[in-house]
Amino acid sequence: MRIEISLQDGVPIYRQIVNQVKYLIASGQLDAGEELPPIRTLAEQLLVTPNTIVKAYGAMESEGLVYKRHGAGTYVADMKSPLARKEQKKILAQRADALLAEASQLNFTFDEVLDLLRNRHTALNKSISKESNNARKHG
Repeated sequence: MRIEISLQDGVPIYRQIVNQVKYLIASGQLDAGEELPPIRTLAEQLLVTPNTIVKAYGAMESEGLVYKRHGAGTYVADMKSPLARKEQKKILAQRADALLAEASQLNFTFDEVLDLLRNRHTALNKSISKESNNARKHG
């Protein structure tokens, strides 16, 4: 699990950890049931206090992203849960907000942004389809 902390970010360190783990879960880089690093291990890796990791893990547990097994660690919750899906939508909404804000600064209309998204969606699907076909031919 790769997490990077920025002291210049202005976002509390525990919140940076939470946000990055959310992204890793939503993007499929962390799977349901996968164990997160032990508190001390992650604290040493990130050069933060164990209390910071405890706070981050506690926040993720209260949001339904992870669950604790007493004495056995912290694990990624099942992404099919409504709480996890809600978090995925929240992440996507934040990215949409950033895209719309940047488009506005660059003087793009909402319709132009929608056209761009449609075109990118089509290109991505073609690329995925092409990769899938190549894998079948060579697999």
